[in-house]
Amino acid sequence: MSALDRWLRDGWLRPIDHALGASLARLRADTPETVALAAALASRALAFGHSVLPLARVPDLLAEIATDRTPPPLPALDAWCASLRASPYVGSVLALEGERVSLRRYRDYEVRLASALRALSGTVAVPDPAALRADLAALFPDASDGDDRQAVAAATAQANRVMLLTGGPGTGKTATIARVLALATLAARREGRELRVALAAPTGKAAARLSESLRESYAKLLDGGRIDAALHATLPTAAGTLHRLLGGRPGSVHFRRDREHPLAADLVVVDEASMVDLPLMCKLVEAVPPGARLILIGDRDQLPSVETGDVLAALCDAASDAASPLARVELTRSYRQSAELDIAALSTAVRAGDSAQAIECLSSNACRGVRWRHGRDAALAAFVLEATLPHYRAIAAAPDVATALSMLRGQRVLTAVRDGDAGSRVLNARIALALQQPAQRPDAFFHGRPVMIRENSYRHGLYNGDVGIVWQDEDGALRVWFDTDEGPRAWLPAALPAHESAFALTVHKSQGSEFDDVLLVLPERSVRVSSRELVYTGITRARRSLTVWANEDVLAEAIARRAQRWSGLAERLRDAPR
Repeated sequence: MSALDRWLRDGWLRPIDHALGASLARLRADTPETVALAAALASRALAFGHSVLPLARVPDLLAEIATDRTPPPLPALDAWCASLRASPYVGSVLALEGERVSLRRYRDYEVRLASALRALSGTVAVPDPAALRADLAALFPDASDGDDRQAVAAATAQANRVMLLTGGPGTGKTATIARVLALATLAARREGRELRVALAAPTGKAAARLSESLRESYAKLLDGGRIDAALHATLPTAAGTLHRLLGGRPGSVHFRRDREHPLAADLVVVDEASMVDLPLMCKLVEAVPPGARLILIGDRDQLPSVETGDVLAALCDAASDAASPLARVELTRSYRQSAELDIAALSTAVRAGDSAQAIECLSSNACRGVRWRHGRDAALAAFVLEATLPHYRAIAAAPDVATALSMLRGQRVLTAVRDGDAGSRVLNARIALALQQPAQRPDAFFHGRPVMIRENSYRHGLYNGDVGIVWQDEDGALRVWFDTDEGPRAWLPAALPAHESAFALTVHKSQGSEFDDVLLVLPERSVRVSSRELVYTGITRARRSLTVWANEDVLAEAIARRAQRWSGLAERLRDAPR
């Protein structure tokens, strides 16, 4: 039995990883096992979000796969690299840079993205600096001596073609973007042209939140006399998914908008950029036309994308270099000081990896609106049912579907994992069984059931992450309703693309959303997917109250663990010629 077969048999490789390595060995009989193994492991690393695999870190990768087993023996590092350097597959299927191996297409994504960002980046000559200063003073009347980070960000966005606007929840990122768009629209008006703006986010719910937040910010500016009614009427609010913006093609990884067919936009604004994976970010930046501006908004401390890469973090790291072509403004002051909820001390401790301080915040009840509960997974279901059933029964009794869809944002269970007693699948099934009619299956459609789409469907206009609700009409027929730009719209249940119940979501699936009341659940035994980024993302989804269900040791381990991704993107941006 070959080493590759043993690694598959023992669970260190997936069938798809094994198939890649085996195909290389089959196509060339002289392929060393070390080369086939490197290819299989580079593929395996993708499952954990790594775009490159440092061969010296393979033991760490194996620990991600299984912490409770002794890993198989590995080739000597020098000999392993030498066999790769001599392989004809390096340059065609694989890429080798020093001691780092990757699948070539992912190396190419990094190279293309770095190149596209350099080509797009640069400063913008402001045609009328005096007018810009006057507009800034009108929009930021309380700013003084350049110490208002929002005003700095707005000015930076006018003078740079690529800007990263980062900060935690409640730091005013969307409020800042509303002013950026007002400034850009005023400047275009003075030049006698119309500003073409593209607003997007990775998921439908994140795009809907961006649109809603912009409308609220514009209304405040209008009510406060910062903008007039004529300007208010022209400011953009319609945001869509990145796949819709780029023109997704069913069954294809290519988009209608690309380098040869760029977006018809002068300014592209992307919210929740931490959720954008490496291939999608590459294709987005390449589709931005020369001369246009790009603003990426996000929180680098949140979970990285489900797929490959931690692009926003890499771009932030690159932007810290004084010679970087990227501009970045970090907002740090929180404006979302809720009368019911104050998690500032807890979120700060989690971001810093200070598990002792986070535990102290929870155990001393120092955070307003935060409760800490713990126990075995067997006791979790009863606790979840007690916490959630009144809310979902109230939704089912709502007077109309629009009200029910709005009420869905009121509460959510967030989990670290999909499987097991503390996973979203089991908790969804438990809640469904408690709400539906006897003898129905957990995946049956019933009045009031929330549903999340799991895959993009361009034909339906439904996208991964969209959440709707099953609603019975006056004739007793069940339809699944989703919020759209034109209001609630119904789909036949049998016509939906892949979907699942949404009583409980994984923290990954909750990104781009906020809920009044959040119950964050960690399993009773530590799992490697639980990290400080996961905990931070989960707790910052809450607006009014937060309950954390986690044992102390498991929570401490999660906060101490980083969700690190191996990547060469930041290095490529730093080292590339300018």
